Amino acid sequence: MIIYDLRCKNGHKFEGWFGNISAFEEQKSQKLIACPVCGDSDTEKIPSSVNFLGKGVKASGEKNKKEISALKVVHLFHEYLEKNFDEVGDKFSEVALKMHYGEQESRNIKGSTTKDQEELLREEGVQFIKIPPPPKFDS
Repeated sequence: MIIYDLRCKNGHKFEGWFGNISAFEEQKSQKLIACPVCGDSDTEKIPSSVNFLGKGVKASGEKNKKEISALKVVHLFHEYLEKNFDEVGDKFSEVALKMHYGEQESRNIKGSTTKDQEELLREEGVQFIKIPPPPKFDS
């Protein structure tokens, strides 16, 4: 799994996860990569210095580095969201707008929106990102 930092033509930065460089190039050519903020599919790779490394890794650059699997990173990220974001369900756009206009105290929220609600949030200048649900494991 390879993670690229990407930027759309409107300057929004986001990341994309791909099996390899060929998968990235193929998806880009088919305009399957879209900015989660504005939906623009004209994207480019930008330099990144971030690596996810496992415990026991020394800063000296020893050869016994262990990478954390991409799936583990995704699950850790979703655990963080569960612990640090309030679930507002299908009221996401309503709560986000109230916070945007100072009618409610700002806080980290998560929930769901329709395409129309997303468009309204963009028009009102509310910043948000869409994060897909974590992958399911077969037991």
